[in-house]
Amino acid sequence: MRTSQSNGATPRRASNGALRAVASEHDSEHDIERDVGRDIKRGTAGLEPFDDIGEPGAQDHADSAHDSNGIDSTAHEPLSPDDPLAPLPFNPYKGNRGLTRAWHAMKNSLAGFRVAIREESAFRQELTLAAILIPCGLLVPVEPVSRVLLLGSVLLVLIVELLNSSVEAAIDRISLERHELSRRAKDLGSAAVMVALGMCVMTWALIVGPLLARWLRARL
Repeated sequence: MRTSQSNGATPRRASNGALRAVASEHDSEHDIERDVGRDIKRGTAGLEPFDDIGEPGAQDHADSAHDSNGIDSTAHEPLSPDDPLAPLPFNPYKGNRGLTRAWHAMKNSLAGFRVAIREESAFRQELTLAAILIPCGLLVPVEPVSRVLLLGSVLLVLIVELLNSSVEAAIDRISLERHELSRRAKDLGSAAVMVALGMCVMTWALIVGPLLARWLRARL
């Protein structure tokens, strides 16, 4: 009997202790809520209805998420290969600097001229035309601005023809099969050359044409 009484008294004490622990925890939570409510009333006493009541470190954290250029750094971490802000892959042909870069650029340019003269018949024809028109543009008695226009129109034809040839070479490098987009790209390049030729003819006709007509009238 003594043993049974002791066993019955132990759970009763444990339950009383648990009830007192729960009551003390409830009282502490009630005290915390009362203190927090008092702090909020004190802190918001001088605020307007639409004032921002954010946490003190929230704005600092938002500012630190942006870099010096105003770009959100967290939005691009990590950078995928298709991301426009991702760094370009290393190019070993872009490592030259200073005079070395200028020397290699000049060699590549001369190589491009040699390829265009050897492989492009249209460029050879336009180069022959330029060899005739450029000396005429230097000798014709016109103002300096008109002389620049005459020479520039001839050089523009050569420039556009070189660009057109580079586009055609790039398309042929991708594929030699007939494709609508390949044909369209080559036709657009040819149209650009035609526009440059038309501009050259118009410039020479407007500047040199009156001089030539005056010279013919004087001879006749």
